[in-house]
Amino acid sequence: MTESSLKEVITESMKSAMKARDKSRLNTIRLALSEIKRVEVDTRNEQTDAQIITILDKMVKQRRESIKQFEIGGRQELAAQEELEIEILNEFLPQALSEEEINSLIHSAIANSQAESVQDMGKVMAVIKPQVIGRADMAIISKKIKSLLT
Repeated sequence: MTESSLKEVITESMKSAMKARDKSRLNTIRLALSEIKRVEVDTRNEQTDAQIITILDKMVKQRRESIKQFEIGGRQELAAQEELEIEILNEFLPQALSEEEINSLIHSAIANSQAESVQDMGKVMAVIKPQVIGRADMAIISKKIKSLLT
């Protein structure tokens, strides 16, 4: 099986960071590649671009949580480091959806799944999740869907 194109892009970025001696960028990219490799070893198969986007999205989400904790603890330098890592990881994720695009997707997902109440939220999430993974925060989308279905 051939290596995914996104993985190749990340590997090339790692090589560029090495040549440029950009330590923080290099460390973040290495973390991403090691997480991808860990998942590949655990699942015993090579990850597709969509699966890699899911992995990177999870890494960004973890860093956002860390930033909240660091800010509560008054550790601004660590929060700044996490922000930098998010910026680097976002380079490999698809472009974020605009507010209008998110709303449009939510409305069409509700219509397609014929959801009528909060009990149908799972159906709507199943329709919308593949379309927005790595492009929007699922927590925000979940809140919007919930408010529309109540």
